[in-house]
This record gives sequence, structure tokens and C-alpha cells, in this order.
Amino acid sequence: MSTEPKKRDLVVTRVFGAPVEQAWKAWVDPEYVMQWWGPEGFTCPVAKMDFREGGTSLVCMRAPKEFGGQDMYNTWSYRKIVPLERIEYILNFTDKDGEKIALSRSACLRIYRRKCGIL
Repeated sequence: MSTEPKKRDLVVTRVFGAPVEQAWKAWVDPEYVMQWWGPEGFTCPVAKMDFREGGTSLVCMRAPKEFGGQDMYNTWSYRKIVPLERIEYILNFTDKDGEKIALSRSACLRIYRRKCGIL
């Protein structure tokens, strides 16, 4: 009997009423990342971006005081970048210095241009 967990894909789709360039910037520009990273009510006090294949960014989401106010850090280690189309990265839960503290998860972000009403 194998103890290896089964791999499963999770596909989440969201359509934004924004140009592809703006959606791309939201993932690569630290000022933009700090505006959206984390659930509603959380803030992002840290977004140190090294956005390039082989680079690693460090981001932090801070919980609201009513949820304990703790800081939670992640790194995004970029494996493949296709400008204005695809960001493939590994997300790690880390400490404030970027040292891994939990299991890794692979993630891939695809940004599509909308053409003729079809994604």
C-alpha cells in the first residue's frame, strides 16, 4: 500500500475586466501585489519581488487583529515565465527570512487575452 498522496489538479478561473497588461502587473510589481495578496481584511506589508525564471519572491500577508494579527510568509519560486501569458511557480510556506517551514505546492498562473468573447 502506497503512502504517497494522490496528485490532484485544482483549476480556478476568474475573469477580470482589465487589460492583460494590468493583470500581469498585479503579479510582478510589488506595489500591486501589496494591494491584493491575502484574503479580505488582510494586508500585505512585504512583497520582495525577484520576478525572473530562477528567481524567488517573498510575500507576507498579515491577519487582522481580530484574527490574531500574525504574519504569514510565502515564497514564489519561478520555474517558467511566458510574458503576459504564464507564470509557473512553486509556493512555499516560509518564515520571515524565506526559510521553508511546510509542504510545497506547485502553482501555475495563466493570463489570457479575451478574443471574440471567448477565453
